[in-house]
Amino acid sequence: MFQSEVSIRVRYAETDRMEYVYYGRYAEYFEIARVETLRSLGITYRELEDSGILLPVLEYQVKFLKPVYYDEMITVKTVIPVLPAARIQFEYETFNNENVRVNIASTSLVFIRKETKKPCAAPESLLSRLRPYFS
Repeated sequence: MFQSEVSIRVRYAETDRMEYVYYGRYAEYFEIARVETLRSLGITYRELEDSGILLPVLEYQVKFLKPVYYDEMITVKTVIPVLPAARIQFEYETFNNENVRVNIASTSLVFIRKETKKPCAAPESLLSRLRPYFS
């Protein structure tokens, strides 16, 4: 299992009339968390795409437990629970300023070859960095 975390400050434009973070914004927060998780492994989305690998989202689930408000700092803890094959899974827990869990979520993405748009195996450059966490 590989873990990372990222902190994000909620901007005013991300809230709704109830003064909560609009639910659709969490997909963006989880994308930031995914990108930074891979970056912490030394892999960037740009490098994956430049090598001919795309990562479209196959599944996305979220359960909201408490609201988050403008100007709060949230921390998104991200876990890659299993070594990727043709898919990579990410699990998320988001915490507010008081370290209270405000939601849980998961995404599953598929490795796709850019030129064929067909699924493929996870690239060795990613697997070699992740294997030590799954021994």
